[in-house]
Amino acid sequence: MESRKVVITGMGMVTAVGNDLDSSWEALKAGKNGIAPLVQFDTEGFKVNFGGEVKNFDPLIAMDAKEARKADRFCQLAMAAAVQAMDQADIKELDDSYRAGVIIGSGIGGMFTFEEQHSKLLKRGARGVSPMFIPMMIGDMASGLVSIRYGFRGANYCTVSACASGGHALGSAYDQIILGHADVMIAGGAEAAVCSMALAGFANMKAPSTRNDNPGRASRPFDKDRDGFVLGEGAGIMVLESEQHALDRGATIYGELCGYGMTGDAYHMTQPDTEGRGAFGSMSQALRTSGINTHQVGYINAHGTSTHFNDKIESGAIRQVFGDHADHVKVSSTKSMIGHLLGAAGAVEAVITTLALKDGILPPTINYETPDPECDLFYCPNEAVKQEVDFALSNSFGFGGHNVTLCFGARR
Repeated sequence: MESRKVVITGMGMVTAVGNDLDSSWEALKAGKNGIAPLVQFDTEGFKVNFGGEVKNFDPLIAMDAKEARKADRFCQLAMAAAVQAMDQADIKELDDSYRAGVIIGSGIGGMFTFEEQHSKLLKRGARGVSPMFIPMMIGDMASGLVSIRYGFRGANYCTVSACASGGHALGSAYDQIILGHADVMIAGGAEAAVCSMALAGFANMKAPSTRNDNPGRASRPFDKDRDGFVLGEGAGIMVLESEQHALDRGATIYGELCGYGMTGDAYHMTQPDTEGRGAFGSMSQALRTSGINTHQVGYINAHGTSTHFNDKIESGAIRQVFGDHADHVKVSSTKSMIGHLLGAAGAVEAVITTLALKDGILPPTINYETPDPECDLFYCPNEAVKQEVDFALSNSFGFGGHNVTLCFGARR
């Protein structure tokens, strides 16, 4: 089988700091904070009243009104990011639609629709439930709608692995191209779980920060005074192609997806393995499949949730993998600015990592004020770092012990 490389020719994202790729990236480079009091629903009586909401989002930028009415918010966000990515990729036509696929992950899917329809069931009985309830709620519908939009008839499905979903989608799309099954893949993640049930559930398990009096400083990964993650929403989408396919059509190449690692903790439903074996394994596999060594990596976009265990264990795993070189690797968590996007996190952070390599600007970890002796790496505190880097990793770890690390390479 011919040697194939997977390159990135299009990117899109919707986040709490911007409704498109450029505005989000400019805000992230500047350390802008998108965490604020929630406005989509009444938070009276909730333990937490803030999050990383996408602000002033209009689905009609990517869908007509009829389509938007039949799509849950997570699908609307996915479509908006996909349109950005495909516009950037500028694919005019497909030689073979069966060699073009879509894989979009979501950890939860249509939770807004579920809440709304359950309320109608309680108020009006079975007849009150919409006939569109199931297709609007199911997690695979984002990939389905995007494939319909662009006529991609290849592999089409959704990865569901909690906070690793978006990363798993990109790794799976990489496989489709490397194995020769596809030339083009639209891949990423979308999540819209900033809703009452999700917020209440997370809060009752004491996972989120409770800094209701100062939400802008709530997400503080690796800081000694961190007290929990911040729930966010959004979408990140990439267009991946075989290098030869991209070159043949004269596409602009923004970066390379060089390889990945996927592991399981086999440890606990919600807590990461205290010895960091899953994180160690996923990073080690990513380096091995990419064919690079530790000294070639200059940046890691960390999972960095701002929870006590995750940040400590991830930092220790990075040091385990990189040894003395860990002191020379720049690390940051962009969740400090946009919150934790659950199933979309890995995809959005993959886009951010690619932009960091492309522009030579490593985004900051904001709200970093008090160093934690158990987190002893360089976390790009509060300001972006200007540095050209050849290779970078992006980590995503999810409930259930799901781990994925993506390795990206610069194409300048």
